[in-house]
Amino acid sequence: MKAHVYVTLKKTVLDPQGQAIHNALKKMQYQGIEDVRQGKYFELRLDDTLDAASARAEVDRIAREVLTNPVIEEYTFELE
Repeated sequence: MKAHVYVTLKKTVLDPQGQAIHNALKKMQYQGIEDVRQGKYFELRLDDTLDAASARAEVDRIAREVLTNPVIEEYTFELE
């Protein structure tokens, strides 16, 4: 089983890297881009002995305690 974890800055936190990318896209004349937010992606390979509920709980705990800074970041994840 795999877990895909996506970490992004909270909407209330300024994202200078996302803003720089957005500005570059505008200068390159890409159309229709309203905003850019950058983030991090993690792929976790999980032991086959975990059932779906245990895997979900463990990934949630890892994302919350290790992969994110809860003051400025939020996360989502999906199991495959």
